[in-house]
Amino acid sequence: MPQPKPQPFCTSSIIGTGSYMPEKILTNEDLSKFVDTSDEWITSRTGIRARRIAADDQATSDLASEAARRAMAAAGVTAEEINLIVVATVTPDMFFPSTACFVQKKIGASNAVCFDISAACSGFLYALQVARHFINTGNRTTALVIGAEKLSSLINWQDRNTCVLFGDGAGAVVIRRAEEGEEAPGRVLSTVMGSDGNLTDLLKVPGGASACPITPENVASRPNTIHMEGRETFKHAVTRMCQASEQALEMAGLTKDDISMVIPHQANARIITAIADRLGVPEEKTFINLDQYGNTSAATIPVALDEAHRQGKIQRGDIILLVAFGGGFTWASSVVRW
Repeated sequence: MPQPKPQPFCTSSIIGTGSYMPEKILTNEDLSKFVDTSDEWITSRTGIRARRIAADDQATSDLASEAARRAMAAAGVTAEEINLIVVATVTPDMFFPSTACFVQKKIGASNAVCFDISAACSGFLYALQVARHFINTGNRTTALVIGAEKLSSLINWQDRNTCVLFGDGAGAVVIRRAEEGEEAPGRVLSTVMGSDGNLTDLLKVPGGASACPITPENVASRPNTIHMEGRETFKHAVTRMCQASEQALEMAGLTKDDISMVIPHQANARIITAIADRLGVPEEKTFINLDQYGNTSAATIPVALDEAHRQGKIQRGDIILLVAFGGGFTWASSVVRW
């Protein structure tokens, strides 16, 4: 897919990261007590050993708000300084108001413009690019970009092919305008986005909205839960993520040899390995926390970015490649100079 030419100067920098994972840990052994599965079956096919599950009284905005507070603390900014909040999620608190508006209320960011983005697992990188556009045009100066999900609310716990994959969590970054010539860390150098609506049937929640409202007649079939064609999703995910990665590097004027760390969407260990192999990136340059959290959709990349930063695995000046795919079918990649 043709990509627009990059701007000659990128004005947006990540100045703080934060994440929040719910306290409850659901291990593969725990799952095997009520699902026909085993730790060996799950681990060998996915690389996942555990996932976090939000409490019944926790909504997506609660997870997002805590991640946002931590990112703001890391950035040293106040709620009053935030003038844009973009939340990427497929599990909003409700259809409306937006989850971003609930976050605004909970963190006290009264000066912010707020809205959600729905691009499934690519949502955070979509939201990052949208926020960059606001900042690059001069309309906004300081933004919260959040990926947050309570996927446990969409899981059919009788479907072992999907229920073992997903978990809950949230990650956030604060991005701010950097003046031309300023040596600002966390510079977002390029972003590539793509989508293919012909593949909408591969990964979806078919019920619960206008196309298929939940009714007494269909409620037993659980249409408001995740449905996935695993093999086809795998094939397209690897192809599109590799293409997006190569395009983002080219737009930034870089090659795979410049990469210090790849932070991929945490969906499946086999997908991550296949992407690293095709890009020629060694294992030690690929960040993985899939084993601890499973697939948290739009939250996976910001959570992994925050953990990689706090664990000292990325240093100032490092070139970070972020890449994701998701239902839609959507895909995206960003290159950041840390």
